[in-house]
Amino acid sequence: MSTTTAVPIESRILSEGYGPGAWHGPDMKAALADVKPALAFWRPATGRHNIAELVLHHAYFVRAVRSQISGRPAEPFVLPGEDWFVVTDQRPISWSKIQSTLESEQQRLAELVAAIEAGTFTPVMAAPERISLILGITCHAIYHAGQVQLIKRLKEA
Repeated sequence: MSTTTAVPIESRILSEGYGPGAWHGPDMKAALADVKPALAFWRPATGRHNIAELVLHHAYFVRAVRSQISGRPAEPFVLPGEDWFVVTDQRPISWSKIQSTLESEQQRLAELVAAIEAGTFTPVMAAPERISLILGITCHAIYHAGQVQLIKRLKEA
């Protein structure tokens, strides 16, 4: 008789990049925890992205990954356009709306992955392709969390 149990590895991978509690340092959620609007919209230099833009960019791709895994068309995003969105403290979107967009997109992806692991949702792609997307979006989160940390340090300097 086997005493091993299945580990929900895909959910575990997702939480490593977004949160809570990555072993490698601040995950995306932790990196954003102390970011206030003034910092979120602060641009480190001309032509460089601010934290708000990084977060919207990541949320956009979390949504895209969810769509690919589910096989369903992606719903309209919070802003028109795709990939990178130019935002400032003059709007077109508030920092709190950006934060809630990321949280919502991440939660929806996590719920989809959990449903796949529980056997209550049948994905449209094979496990290796799905895991590749999950690893990719996790690495994307970690990369941009690192950028957020760097922008925070630059602002302090």
